Amino acid sequence: MDGNARINPYLAGNFAPIHTEDDFALTVKGEIPAEMRGALFRTGPNPQFEPRQPESYHWFTGDGMVHGFYVEDGKVRYRNRYVRTPKWKLENEAGRALFGGFNPMAGDPSVFGKDGGVANTNILWHAGKLLALEEGHMPTEMRADTLETVGYREDYRDRTTAHPKLDPKTGEMVWFGYGVGAPLSAGMSYGVTDAAGNVVRRDDFQAPFAAMVHDFMVTENHVLFPILPLTASLERAMKGLPGFAWEPEKGAYVGVMRRDGDVSSIRWFNTEACYVFHPLNSWEEGDKIHCDVMRYNVAPLFPKADGSPGDKAAARLVRWTFDLAGNSDAIKETPLDDLDGEFPRVDPRVETLKHRHGWYAADSTSASTIRMNAIAHIDLATGKRQVWEFEGRDMPSEPVFVPRSADAAEGDGWVTAVVYRAAEDRSDMLVFEAQDIAKGPIATAEVPRRVPFGFHGNWASF
Repeated sequence: MDGNARINPYLAGNFAPIHTEDDFALTVKGEIPAEMRGALFRTGPNPQFEPRQPESYHWFTGDGMVHGFYVEDGKVRYRNRYVRTPKWKLENEAGRALFGGFNPMAGDPSVFGKDGGVANTNILWHAGKLLALEEGHMPTEMRADTLETVGYREDYRDRTTAHPKLDPKTGEMVWFGYGVGAPLSAGMSYGVTDAAGNVVRRDDFQAPFAAMVHDFMVTENHVLFPILPLTASLERAMKGLPGFAWEPEKGAYVGVMRRDGDVSSIRWFNTEACYVFHPLNSWEEGDKIHCDVMRYNVAPLFPKADGSPGDKAAARLVRWTFDLAGNSDAIKETPLDDLDGEFPRVDPRVETLKHRHGWYAADSTSASTIRMNAIAHIDLATGKRQVWEFEGRDMPSEPVFVPRSADAAEGDGWVTAVVYRAAEDRSDMLVFEAQDIAKGPIATAEVPRRVPFGFHGNWASF
């Protein structure tokens, strides 16, 4: 893809796909704690074949590939496998790309109207099942030990989010879907999967307008749906214009609903045009809901509605406060940090509850682009921030927290991340002491080739 790389950065460097499925025993430098047992699963886009229109290929549309780092007794094994979706199987049999990504008109006529799911955005362990997720299709179940694809979880019935939330008290998985009923529409769903893995609720509703709703917020008793002006339009896409585009004049809304309430009861709050790919966490305090989110002034990575390039942007951590007892539907916003960042994470045992600690991939260069070169830890009780900055052009993935034990205090444990070593064109899995990020990694598991840039990952303790 060397020629394509010159015209599309998502096909170059560590965005470029790898084409082997491997099994490696990794060399470990330093010492992985003996108590650390389980697996770090990471996923991201990895096109099986050269895209049909390389110049317009979007990173979000590549085939999903899962990378598993299996940790036991201080050793690490690595395995990667494609998620064998219906799309992957059709193209694998044809020996070439058939689907057109965000532009349905660019696909081969043989697959028009067929399932183009890629399962490339998140990989989550819940109720003893490993689920590969994206926001346009049902979850795809995989075997945790082999990464063999089992297939769609048909009990979800329709598209779901790539970012469900796990309730640490009830064991429920709370989720949503967007573009429900018709692609690029304002239709949405709210759903719940119980602790045993059974889908027990799915209710549909209409958002104020059709938008990309990448993530949402959940507290102990409420769910919040952000409808922000990265708009969706099938009509626009059919004309050859962007299916998703930045339209700030649409405004920005967040719908708040009790988890045990009806979708007809959603109350819509508002704020100035902005975009949030990922919240850190949300919780309740009396009649107020607080959501710590990574906020962009404009949506990055996407064009304007007329197809012209979008503006470059970086995100910073802010707190949104919703006063449920107040008369105003305005969202109060408070800055929390002045370092550009993305992929914020908390200790999963406090998700939906008030948290103290947060970790994120950071950009210490403040270049108004998404180029992560550091990992940061913020203590929201003291305001203290620690940063570990990588050398050269090395870039880390999303940090993932691993508790020291099931009953350890919040934030007591380790943070794992995968880093791309640019000078060597390969990757490492790193382990940090969670509250001493500035000390640097305490262990490094070396991958003999690179792990392409991806989106999300989670830790599973078996």
